[in-house]
Amino acid sequence: MRKNIVAGNWKMNTTVPEGVQLAKEVCQAVSAVESLKCDVIVGVPFTHLTAVREVIDINKVGLAAQNCADHTSGAYTGEVSAPMVASTGANYVILGHSERRGYYHETAQILKEKVDLALQSGLKIIFCCGESLEERENGTFKDVIEAEIRDSLFHLTTEQFQNIVIAYEPIWAIGTGKTATSDQAQEIHALIRSLVADKFGAQVADDTTILYGGSCKPSNAPELFAKPDIDGGLIGGASLKAADFMGIVTAF
Repeated sequence: MRKNIVAGNWKMNTTVPEGVQLAKEVCQAVSAVESLKCDVIVGVPFTHLTAVREVIDINKVGLAAQNCADHTSGAYTGEVSAPMVASTGANYVILGHSERRGYYHETAQILKEKVDLALQSGLKIIFCCGESLEERENGTFKDVIEAEIRDSLFHLTTEQFQNIVIAYEPIWAIGTGKTATSDQAQEIHALIRSLVADKFGAQVADDTTILYGGSCKPSNAPELFAKPDIDGGLIGGASLKAADFMGIVTAF
């Protein structure tokens, strides 16, 4: 049985005290829900990981870094390795976000290396994929998504792949207020599941959690989450206020 997951991606927001307070509020709110129907994760800046880990119950709220390096150690000033992330008590890392691909030119090969190092460090991965508006409009979006998944994940063994959560994030809907329709999102989620089935088999595909990311909010989450292949969300702006975030968590 695959898990429903709602994961917050705080991006480059909040100071450490602000982040600690937000994490406390999320953890308290999650604890107050009697029959939670999804796993909850907060994806925080590197600077926050240790402090947030100290104030959350990791059995109720998972902790993710937003990135990790493609090296384990060495002369890479400013980088943070997967072993460093794991040493904070985090249990997830977000990889392949469109902002990392776009602004910092992360290629499929770089992400493949990051995936391997994260898994070696015992981290689970939220792996992002998605198309630009141009790719959506010119009809190449399915090929783009297939390549992003294939080139960074399909070298894994079946056992390794079971530690992967995939997040579909149409780039044109991130932070724009635009949202893919529930039918558009479902189409891509079904495509992703079929790609996983072709590579790893139907059972692995059925067990794989696939999240939607792209201006998901309390008002549209119920319609999105009702689709058969949408297993939750990777939430940006709406994860910065506990009440908004919990409005999505309880959409299940």
